[in-house]
Amino acid sequence: MANQDQNQTNQQVNIELGEKEAEGTYSNLAIITHSNAEFVIDFTRILPGVPKARVQSRIIMTPVHTKLLLNALHDNIEKYERKHGEIKISGDPQQMFTGTPPGGAVH
Repeated sequence: MANQDQNQTNQQVNIELGEKEAEGTYSNLAIITHSNAEFVIDFTRILPGVPKARVQSRIIMTPVHTKLLLNALHDNIEKYERKHGEIKISGDPQQMFTGTPPGGAVH
């Protein structure tokens, strides 16, 4: 039984990156909401002079996977800062990544 568990852990997963996905999507605002079963992260971007923002991508994750993502982001930020120095945050960081967008509800 232990050997079977070890084989499953050592399996390699091939991940394909499509041409459109490889281009990436810029986001400077994430709206995060959750229920007891899932977290929903809406990535959007706010542009100067444009009074409206549109969701560019929505990611829905289980609470466990969301926490794993948080841990992975934390680990990668620590590695980045060790190599490149501290990332400075100006203003209110809650303004850009929060459960409620700045100025109220999403329309």
